[in-house]
Amino acid sequence: MSKMKGAQAVIKCLQEEGVELIFGYPGGAVIDLYDELCRSSIRHILVRHEQGAVHAADGFARSTGKVGVALLTSGPGATNGVTAIATAYCDSIPLVVLTGQVPRALIGNDAFQEVDIVGITRPCTKHNYLVYDPEELIPTLREAFYLAASGRPGPVLVDLPKDIINAMVTYPPKSSIKMQTYQPNVNPHPNQVEKACRACVKAKRPVLFVGGGVILSGANEELTHLARRLNIPVAMTLMGLGGFPGSDPLSLGMLGMHGGYAANMAVAKSDLLIAVGARFSDRVTGRLDAFAPQAKIIHIDIDPSSISKNVVVDIPIVADCKLALRAMNDWLDKSEEFDSRETAEQHSPWVEQVKEWESNHPLTYVENGEIIKPQYVIETLNRLTGGDCIITTEVGQNQMWTAQFYKFNHPRRLLTSGGLGTMGYGLPAAIGAQMAFPGVTVIDVAGDGSIQMNIQELATAKECGAQVKIAILNNNYLGMVRQWQELFYNRHYASTVMEITPDFVALAHAYGAVGLRAKTKSEVEPVIKEALATKNVVIMDFAIAREEGVFPMVPAGKATTEMLLV
Repeated sequence: MSKMKGAQAVIKCLQEEGVELIFGYPGGAVIDLYDELCRSSIRHILVRHEQGAVHAADGFARSTGKVGVALLTSGPGATNGVTAIATAYCDSIPLVVLTGQVPRALIGNDAFQEVDIVGITRPCTKHNYLVYDPEELIPTLREAFYLAASGRPGPVLVDLPKDIINAMVTYPPKSSIKMQTYQPNVNPHPNQVEKACRACVKAKRPVLFVGGGVILSGANEELTHLARRLNIPVAMTLMGLGGFPGSDPLSLGMLGMHGGYAANMAVAKSDLLIAVGARFSDRVTGRLDAFAPQAKIIHIDIDPSSISKNVVVDIPIVADCKLALRAMNDWLDKSEEFDSRETAEQHSPWVEQVKEWESNHPLTYVENGEIIKPQYVIETLNRLTGGDCIITTEVGQNQMWTAQFYKFNHPRRLLTSGGLGTMGYGLPAAIGAQMAFPGVTVIDVAGDGSIQMNIQELATAKECGAQVKIAILNNNYLGMVRQWQELFYNRHYASTVMEITPDFVALAHAYGAVGLRAKTKSEVEPVIKEALATKNVVIMDFAIAREEGVFPMVPAGKATTEMLLV
């Protein structure tokens, strides 16, 4: 076992873990790490705000399935990253966040740029560490990467005191990690698999309810095979979009508060709900006592604490989604008692009923001459990209219109803040995804309010060569809150009118990017085509119908069948 400086050991460990890209912002507490980092093969992306660093690492992780890494200095550097850490935690995204800390002798003395970042992030990390023993530095880092990626993924924070980084430490040989208190179960119980399969075969009105766990586990192929062989309609959460092809005839798109009419009605009238990698959030269920009232519920999830947490289920399967779905397909393959084709035929009347709901109440909007409707912008983006690019979003109306009108046929193509709903997520996440896939088109769909949360990262995009395209749906409002004020507060637009909004085209030019603007419907397509053909960062500023709403909409406290359709 060799000895080396702590900073050198950290960088060596990151390389050993396969890290090729780090997003960060330097400071005194981590200056030694930066000194070593610039000598390594790891590429560092200098952001303009620490929140942007963690969001960019998050976008990298979501788009690749790898662990994203961020490096922040102590004190405000660390606290600036907390919102982004919480964003990743809510959506189960694997990150390792390294933060600097004052020397051990100064901890607790209110030293310059000292905060208890371990205490602050305890509720919003999968686990976190303060390294207090130099000999534990490398074992702790290895454990952090293992924890971030295994079981239900999540962010892990490692706080590094400056004197630990400067100390001479032992670099131990790598060995398998075993933790007595952490042993996630990945394999499904055969009896539960059989119960689930028999329920699927017996059901007359089944629905697959798909969440982000399907994407995190890479289970989209197994899910698609199961849905098609048994002829089961598929409704997806926001985080599950792309887990099943959005253009497939069995796809119902998104369900929940802003889900489609057919998706919500199908769940409400189903006799079997097969939840895969979903956590039954309030945005999906609406009023709990009215959610899938006629259905027996199967729930597949790797996190045992998610089972029956919000909705009591009948057949729990604690396992990796991919392995569980594969086991179900295998059971159906081997069963001599049931014929998948007969089951698929048995479900045909139900599928026809669901298609009738879709036909009678499609996702739609009202055209209004040359006024730009935001839904039209998303439809045009979908058509001109062939539905084959990476889309990030901010949060608000822009996010919901994207979820409704862009057809995600592949996993890891929609990167969005689901559980926490973090404005300012989209641009830095797009940079992270673009750095992971330089040859792929990456588009951030934004609102004029949310884009300003982290708009400084335009400089990052330019500096690192991430040629992201930003589509701003500009209505001079904080649109989603304004919509609630319109519907439920007698149009009292309290603090939702954006009196001063920057000239986004001029702002793009100020950063050395390209700025384009569309004021009429006929200008939308040429602007998008020009943006897609431009080898630069591009802002597209679309002046949309100011008071356009997101519909369907389930009001707070209502059942998902009580949708406002216009």
